[in-house]
Amino acid sequence: MELYIKVENGQVVSHPAYAHNLMQAFQMIPEGWEPFVRTNPPEITAAQRLNTDDPKYQKVNGVWTDLWEITELTAEEKAAKKEQIISEFNNRDQAENWSAWVFDESLFYMVPPIPRPEPDQAKLSQNIFTFWCGADNNWRDTPPMPTENHRFDFLAWQWVVDGPQ
Repeated sequence: MELYIKVENGQVVSHPAYAHNLMQAFQMIPEGWEPFVRTNPPEITAAQRLNTDDPKYQKVNGVWTDLWEITELTAEEKAAKKEQIISEFNNRDQAENWSAWVFDESLFYMVPPIPRPEPDQAKLSQNIFTFWCGADNNWRDTPPMPTENHRFDFLAWQWVVDGPQ
């Protein structure tokens, strides 16, 4: 989809418009409308934030495009975010199962002391899952899941019926 944006005196004065809409309205691309390329918001790390949900517009190599502004979190914001992540992690149901996990400062989330093994498709096809077992402080296979109406009890290491009994 081809886009154009209206520019006056080198400044953007509107939002991008589809070329076919301009052609329908004016039978041509009107003077003052320049090519525009839409870009997606960039990937950001856990220690960054987008300054706004809406980009600014900037001319790059003769074509207007979205400009996304990213800011690093302050030390105080990082500390608050870390505290929130750890608190939410520790307040989950059966959280004691994951008590050996630690906060990774570079990733900004909780990680196991032993990396998770690659998924085993043969086991998955038999409804056997590999979960963290806090009692062993290691990854362990579950018994086969009996039906879709079950959830896993990490402390008992067994499947239990999910919902009212």
